[in-house]
Amino acid sequence: MIAMQEINSLTKHVLEKITPTIEDRAKVEAITRELELKVSLACRQESVDAVVRVEGSVAKDTWLNENPDIDIFMRLPTSIPRKHFGTVALRIAKNAAGSYEQIERFAEHPYLQLIVEDYHVDIVPCYDTKPGEWKSATDRTPYHTDYIKKLLDKDMLGEVRLLKKFMKGTGVYGAEIKIGGFSGYLCELLILKYRSFAQTIEAFAHYNKRVIIDIENQYANRERDISLLFPEPMVIIDPVDQARNVASPVQPQKLYNFVGAVRAFLRKPNITFFYPPKTNALPVVELQSKLVNRGSSLVFLVIDQTSTVPDVLWGQLFRTKRALSKMIELYDYKILKDSVWSNEKTLSVFVFELEQQFLPNVKKHLGPPLEREAECENFLAKYANNKTVISGPYIEDGRWIIEVPRKSTDVVVLLKEKLADGGKNAGVAELIAESISKKVKIVVNSEISEVYVENGDFAVFLTDFVFGKPFWI
Repeated sequence: MIAMQEINSLTKHVLEKITPTIEDRAKVEAITRELELKVSLACRQESVDAVVRVEGSVAKDTWLNENPDIDIFMRLPTSIPRKHFGTVALRIAKNAAGSYEQIERFAEHPYLQLIVEDYHVDIVPCYDTKPGEWKSATDRTPYHTDYIKKLLDKDMLGEVRLLKKFMKGTGVYGAEIKIGGFSGYLCELLILKYRSFAQTIEAFAHYNKRVIIDIENQYANRERDISLLFPEPMVIIDPVDQARNVASPVQPQKLYNFVGAVRAFLRKPNITFFYPPKTNALPVVELQSKLVNRGSSLVFLVIDQTSTVPDVLWGQLFRTKRALSKMIELYDYKILKDSVWSNEKTLSVFVFELEQQFLPNVKKHLGPPLEREAECENFLAKYANNKTVISGPYIEDGRWIIEVPRKSTDVVVLLKEKLADGGKNAGVAELIAESISKKVKIVVNSEISEVYVENGDFAVFLTDFVFGKPFWI
């Protein structure tokens, strides 16, 4: 009871800080009204009959005053062919943007991000479709807006804000590929389900293997279908599209981090869950000392990254990391943990922490157990007089064993060999392989110092990686 009183007092204070003021609302409303008109005019100039409307958290009044997430959607007619859709939409958006700073982004198709009075404004195209006739992923968004506006009452708006702020503070908010966390729409659905921030985190604190939420009971008496259609550890059926799991972009690790964070918060509520402390990068000398005394080997791949849109870049970075980790482990190196950092423009760094960089030259190779007589005969025929065998064949614990030379004893040498052609045969993604072909540096432990000193954001990332402990523990 005391903890709940403490939580109520704390969340009341946080809500006052994150709820938009009258001045905030007036400023955002002025920006949205201006851009709605400009986008509508640009559509008419292109002879495109479009419905232009504010969507997202601003339209639903679930935005945080520090981050309005202004989304201007233009619902384009389905008569525009898919192959021309992105080109037409981007041309309209750029005409509407005028002199504002513009950044091209890409999700399923291109969209334009503007910087307007320090706010980020996305001009996003979608098709003007009926429910279930989707032609692109963003076609559902206007229906999401209408659904949430109809069902969220005034008190729930604040609860959504609290949940978003908590998730931002604990690093699990944001559906973009770089983060792989909870989207704003997902937060809104969770509040619709559990009715409050407190009840939502209480529910996740009792997480047990799987979360399944079907607010509209679209799978009533069809629970088995959910298991067959959606294998993810968290399934939130989209109320406007029963074939979609709203939680599919959430990486399992982000779900688990959220569960851990809410349990810690319920044990000891603290405002730092909403406003986390800033990581101060270790002085380089201290970093070097920690890496020397750590006993493991941190192997870094430093590449001069070709700039591309963030979602494409991060998708390729993560794909490459998974492929390289699999390849490294295939050669018997034990990875403790791995990660990747990028400034999204010119530099990307992969880091693999291994138990050790070097492996002994010899390893055991397990043959068949004695009860498999035919397999034993084949094994002995192959290895009894094989000159590559260092020791054996001999019997141990009821099976044949040989000792053979390893194919790799130095992970740095292995990586240089596998990345000589860019790494495409090792599963490296295309854009990353192009960058690696031009230039890659492979360094171990304190050899990363130069990159660390020259890149402050990377230094913060590596400091967090080295400590490896969430701030909320």
